[in-house]
Amino acid sequence: MFPSATDQLIETLAKETVPTLRFGPDDVLAYHQPDYQRRRRDADRAVLLGNAHHGKVTILFQTADGQTKRVQTTVWAADSSHLTLKAGATLPLRAVLGIDFY
Repeated sequence: MFPSATDQLIETLAKETVPTLRFGPDDVLAYHQPDYQRRRRDADRAVLLGNAHHGKVTILFQTADGQTKRVQTTVWAADSSHLTLKAGATLPLRAVLGIDFY
């Protein structure tokens, strides 16, 4: 799902560092309805994978300073505004660019 040419440019973070990050107030998907719907479906699918199989996903997201980051983790819950990750960290859904299942 994510472009491989930029893989070396995207920093992979430990899930424990997510609570220390700042996120912007605007949605990173720029008001594109099909992308919103896909992200919401992927979030629900990630929760199912996490709760049923303890499976991990890769989440690509953007911080307040515009940097793109990734985290590989289990998603325990999702609501309309946040993902709850393993270790209790939360990630605003508005910051999520995409979720990759492996």
